[in-house]
Amino acid sequence: MKDDIDENFYSRADEHINLSNQQIEMVGGRGKVSASMMYGTARFNAWVSACGFSSGEEMAELKEKTIEYFCQQYRSMLEKNVDDYIKNFNAYMKPPH
Repeated sequence: MKDDIDENFYSRADEHINLSNQQIEMVGGRGKVSASMMYGTARFNAWVSACGFSSGEEMAELKEKTIEYFCQQYRSMLEKNVDDYIKNFNAYMKPPH
């Protein structure tokens, strides 16, 4: 993730997380909501990528590079967040009173 993220980056991410938390209560399963969120992110990123091309052929030529970019970004963000949960596990996972 770039160090030059905009000031609303985390608040937008929090909005997605809040929606997912609401869906967990409705669906009754974290895994189902996580899968839907990942699918939505993948679908949105495919669209974002398509916006940068002038044809399907051009997009196909750079398909692997595009996928590699998004996978690298996701892995970096996931690693940072997993490390944060490891470091703060007791504080984050403490049962509510």
